[in-house]
Amino acid sequence: MTTTLDAPRTAVSYDRLARTEHHRWWRPLAGTLLVAVGALVVALGPYLVALAALPGLPVDGDGLPVLPDEADLAAGLAGLGLVIPVVLLAARWVQRRPAGTVSSVAGLLRWRWLGRCALLAVPAVVLMYGLLFLLPGEDEAVTWVGWERFALGAAVVVLLTPFQAAGEEYVFRGWLIQAFGAWFRSPWPGIVVSSVAFGLLHGYGTPWGMADLIFFGVVAAVLTIRTGGLEAAIVLHAAGNVAGLLVAAAIGGLGSDETATDADALVVVVDMVMVTLYAAAVLWQSRRVEGQFLLSR
Repeated sequence: MTTTLDAPRTAVSYDRLARTEHHRWWRPLAGTLLVAVGALVVALGPYLVALAALPGLPVDGDGLPVLPDEADLAAGLAGLGLVIPVVLLAARWVQRRPAGTVSSVAGLLRWRWLGRCALLAVPAVVLMYGLLFLLPGEDEAVTWVGWERFALGAAVVVLLTPFQAAGEEYVFRGWLIQAFGAWFRSPWPGIVVSSVAFGLLHGYGTPWGMADLIFFGVVAAVLTIRTGGLEAAIVLHAAGNVAGLLVAAAIGGLGSDETATDADALVVVVDMVMVTLYAAAVLWQSRRVEGQFLLSR
């Protein structure tokens, strides 16, 4: 089984794994509906747990309880992470295929390959943030929140952000790519639709920010198909989010409403360069270790 876009016609690439003998035209639609509804349901769970665990919270103008920034972030991250089993169940129950085929062509998440990708993603993200701190920008006063509050925020970020990033990848680079792959021979309809949907999910801030999110989606999708699994996309997504949220935790910005879609042109250019360099490194590495990692179980 090959893992690249330029695979032989007789091989099954990642985007075509939902095209089994059980495929019917309606299964991707039914599965997408299940994923959408299931995501809304499981996302409520962590918020309900947080509200039950923190009685006596202040309320906003509408009379709704207001969670502390760290608790609100934890609930949001956990809710997105819980989408993963929803996607896996949709693959198994609706499309009647092994749930692990959403993870990779090997039928499971390939942890050794994920580790290889992490060794590439972490330095790339650190370099990117180093460059961003050197860029000229508005002189905004920032205040260190102190070690106690930073430790609490950092613990939430480090423990839960990887699950949040993985949850989004299982939906956009996993489920949607393979849903369109069940209908189309070309991977590009799925790549385009999933990347635009990924950008729109984050709201609209600036044209540059939206372009950056869509660019990330396209690169992550291509990496997923070329390497035969979600590992490279998950690692890049998680590393970038962890770094950004750790900075926010250090300056008391975890409650900010800003997202990646609010980025300005200079930040977007640096981010696009970093994502491109990471993708090139992953594709180079995948050619070197394909037999050892990419198809290993």
